[in-house]
Amino acid sequence: MRNDMDGTELFCNYYKQWIEVYKKDAIREATMAKYLMTQKWVEKLVPRLKVSDLTRTVYQQLLNDYAKEHERQTTLDFHHQLKGAILDAVDEGLIDRDPTRKAIIKGKTPKVKKIKYLNQFELHTLIAHLDIRENPNWDWFILLVAKTGMRFSEALAITPADFDFARQTLSVSKTWDYKGEGGFLPTKNKSSVRKIQIDWQIVVKFSELVKNLPEDKPIFVGEDKIYNSTVNDVLSRHCRECGISVISIHGLRHTHASLLLFAGVSIASVARRLGHASMTTTQKTYLHIIQELENKDVDLVMRTLSGL
Repeated sequence: MRNDMDGTELFCNYYKQWIEVYKKDAIREATMAKYLMTQKWVEKLVPRLKVSDLTRTVYQQLLNDYAKEHERQTTLDFHHQLKGAILDAVDEGLIDRDPTRKAIIKGKTPKVKKIKYLNQFELHTLIAHLDIRENPNWDWFILLVAKTGMRFSEALAITPADFDFARQTLSVSKTWDYKGEGGFLPTKNKSSVRKIQIDWQIVVKFSELVKNLPEDKPIFVGEDKIYNSTVNDVLSRHCRECGISVISIHGLRHTHASLLLFAGVSIASVARRLGHASMTTTQKTYLHIIQELENKDVDLVMRTLSGL
C-alpha cells in the first residue's frame, strides 16, 4: 500500500488500491470481477467517505443501503469482500477500531428458485433427437453433459486424453476460459477435480469420435470464440422440435443429478459426481427433489410397518 496514505484518504480509493495490491493476480478472474463490482458499489454508496470516518454505525448503514437492493447472501458476500480491506486499515492504524465487528447482515427475501430439468422420458427423447455425426459438434457436447452432469466450462476443457475407455472413466481436472481469452484454467474448487464413471454407450461413441483427434486439445473448442448462448440456442431448438420442456445446458446438469436422486443414488455419490464442495451444496440445490423422495420414503415406511 502507498506509504503516504492516511485516514483522510477516501475509503473508495483505499479499497481500490487494496484490491490492486492484495487481490490482483492472486485470485481467479471470476472472483476478481466480484471484488471490482463491490468497489463500484462502494463508490456509488459512499463516494465521499473517508477511511478515518468508518465507524461501526457508518459501516452498518453501508451494509443496510446495499441490502435494500440485494438478497442476504449477496450482502454477506459484500461484507466479506470489504472486511479484509478494513481489517488491514485497522492494522495500519488508519482506523482506531474494527467497524465490521458484530455487523448485522440484512437483505431482500430470496425468490424461490425452482430448478428446471427434464424427466427421464424427456431426456431420452432429447438424446434420440441429437444429430451425432462423424465429427464433433454441439450435439455431441449436449450428449456428454447429459450423461456426466459436468459444468459447461468443464465439458469444454475435455480432451481425448481425459477418457479412460478401459476403466470407463472421464477425468475432470481443468476448465476452459470461454469468458476470457481462452485456454485452460483450474477447476472451480478442489472437489471439482474428479473421475466420472461413464456408461458403455458413451465409451463406444466417444472412443470412435476421438481416435483421430489430438490427445491434448479440447474436443469442442475451435478457432472461434465460444459463447454459452450459442450452445443453449442449439439445445433450445432440439427441445422445441421434440416438444419437451426448454432448458439450458446448466439445466442438463440439474437433469443428470435429479434423475440419479430419483433412481435412489445417495446424495454423497451425486455430490462427488457433480464436483460439489460438500453435500450441503447438493442438498440446498435439490431440496425440493429430496423432499419429494422423503415423502415417498414415508409411504414406504408405513407400508413396511403395517405389514409386520
